Amino acid sequence: MSKPILSVLAALGLLATAPAYSANLSQAPDGDYPDFTYAAESAVEAVVYVEVTVTQTYQAPQIDDPFFRFFFGDDFAQPQSRERKGSGSGVIIRPDGYIVTNNHVVAGASKIQVTLNNNKTYAATLVGTDPATDVALVKIDADHLPVLKIADSDKLRLGEWVLAIGSPLGPQLRSTITAGIVSAKGRSMPNYTGEFKIESFIQTDAAVNPGNSGGALVNKKGELVGINTAIVSTTGSYTGYSFAVPSNIVKKTVADLIDFGSVRRALLGVTMRALDEKTAQEMKLSSLDGVYIVEVSKGGAAQKAGIKEGDVLLSVDSKVITGTSSLQTIVNGYHPGDVAQVKFVRDGKTHVVKVTFTGELEPTGQTLDDGTVAFYGAKLKAADQKTLAALRIKSGVEVVSVGNGKLAAAGAEDGLIIRYVNDQAVSKPQDVVEAAAKAKRAVVIEGLTPSGRSVFFALAKEQ
Repeated sequence: MSKPILSVLAALGLLATAPAYSANLSQAPDGDYPDFTYAAESAVEAVVYVEVTVTQTYQAPQIDDPFFRFFFGDDFAQPQSRERKGSGSGVIIRPDGYIVTNNHVVAGASKIQVTLNNNKTYAATLVGTDPATDVALVKIDADHLPVLKIADSDKLRLGEWVLAIGSPLGPQLRSTITAGIVSAKGRSMPNYTGEFKIESFIQTDAAVNPGNSGGALVNKKGELVGINTAIVSTTGSYTGYSFAVPSNIVKKTVADLIDFGSVRRALLGVTMRALDEKTAQEMKLSSLDGVYIVEVSKGGAAQKAGIKEGDVLLSVDSKVITGTSSLQTIVNGYHPGDVAQVKFVRDGKTHVVKVTFTGELEPTGQTLDDGTVAFYGAKLKAADQKTLAALRIKSGVEVVSVGNGKLAAAGAEDGLIIRYVNDQAVSKPQDVVEAAAKAKRAVVIEGLTPSGRSVFFALAKEQ
């Protein structure tokens, strides 16, 4: 179209024209360009490079050729060992040398070496690990070290700026800093497995690569909000997604490792699923917040508090449950024996009960703090003379608490008096443990209920 025609159309108002636009950066509001210099320069001093040595043992192939064995001897086929190097990152959380990292960084390590940002290198000892959260704690012999303040990760907001600090791809890229935003919270990571899965990861788009594991995720103030743990990638390198263990989980896990040497994890004793619209409508709920209880463990904390299958849990100590990972995170903040107020809905009515959290099953045969002996999740003690006289028997072992293990699953109840295990008479807890250990397959228990009724239970042999 010629210029004269365009001029005529414009004059007649028949030609649409776009308004002129001129970017004026001086009008941009203050704070549009975040300054990470303070957070980066202060936090990087507390992030370390972790190098591990793993000694692997392997069996050399057996060669039966007599001629070969004549020259090389029988020792050639003996187990051989070799060393493998690995590396990751860590964060100094106490000035006296405590450093948090990932469990998968130090798992199986025979030697751990830590290099600070000032290039000083120390031998480190392993304090403890928690595979469920992929958190580990090591210690070096040093004082007056720079530390990162641990922030409340629950206060993180979607879209908030964060920095990832670590040593991606080995020592040549030590103390690398990348920036991104919080992309999501409470993420369950694909293919993550563990006996107790605490799946409530912070997802960010800060660039993280192998070697960043165990490094710091910090906010704009330079405070620790997470420990970088993993990436989701089809190539093995960063493709836009990284995950970190929230600092609130790290803080509780580390405190347990320092105080007890292992994590004392509270258990609610439920199987759950996320709410869907159909269930919410049937139960006349105003939102999809909460979790639906599919199953309640016998003898568990939830059952003892009166929670049943089909209930919908809404909150724990006023902390709103937004989904399954949310409940896992909340419960993980408690210790066995702690008491919490749990709100739930049943038949359209809201109820509040006190729940006393239980702990993980103690190893069978272990003597507990109260003097009882652990047996398949239950607690045993020798029956006292008054109980034996009431049942008109000479000896037996009392089940003080059936717990929530195999004995409970078989139908046993508190107060059961065990008389025989695989036809062997028992009079003290250790008799029960030893008789069960000798069983090749099933463990058959004969006993009396508190009312004097004879009962039998069969348990699968514990592997």
